[in-house]
Amino acid sequence: MTTRVLIVEDDKEMARLLQLDLQRSGYQAAVARNGLEGLRLFHDTKPNLVILDIGLPLMDGMTVCQRIRELSEVPILMMTAHAVTEADIAEGLNLGADEFMLKPLRGVEFHARIKALLRRARLNDDDEREQMLVYKDDYLLVDLAAHRVLVAGQEIRLTPTEFKLLATFIKNTGQVLSFQQLLEQVWGPEYTTEHHYPRIYVSHLRRKIEPDIKSPTYIQNEYGIGYRFTGRRVS
Repeated sequence: MTTRVLIVEDDKEMARLLQLDLQRSGYQAAVARNGLEGLRLFHDTKPNLVILDIGLPLMDGMTVCQRIRELSEVPILMMTAHAVTEADIAEGLNLGADEFMLKPLRGVEFHARIKALLRRARLNDDDEREQMLVYKDDYLLVDLAAHRVLVAGQEIRLTPTEFKLLATFIKNTGQVLSFQQLLEQVWGPEYTTEHHYPRIYVSHLRRKIEPDIKSPTYIQNEYGIGYRFTGRRVS
């Protein structure tokens, strides 16, 4: 089955080059030139991956990302022509992005990141169903098979990366996972130099699942080493 990719990019030449590059690699690639067209094509093509520019006419990329995430857990790679700061990543995560890349995109890294995003999405669909793991206490419920996360009885949405990160913690409950282990197990070997990723993504995940982010219950820091997931005692 051919992997469908939606490119939302207003630069005509860059969109054409990305489309040709992806098609040569065996992907089915559709192009939208503005945010509103991007949303329409998202509904029409039901892509497996969205490559989304931040600066778009009619509707900016951040808004498009938020609208897509309200409907789907499809991996979203955001592109920007400006240097990506931790604040940019945090804002994108708040809206549901999985990944950021700086334009112009470098071919080898671009394809590695795409493969890693698709692999994480497939792992969420396949591995977790095989594991049939459920974590449950009086505050948090995580059903890996059903891809459901409930916090205080309310269902919350996680991006594919956030879900993979939480699943990795749950499957290793009580064990210290180093920053390097998290990069390898969650993001993949393409990300082993992105040492800031675990800290940023863990911080964002805590905002979604912790009763008190200032005093985390579930994801504990092991300073200078990594993190440990600890269960909460049922009352």
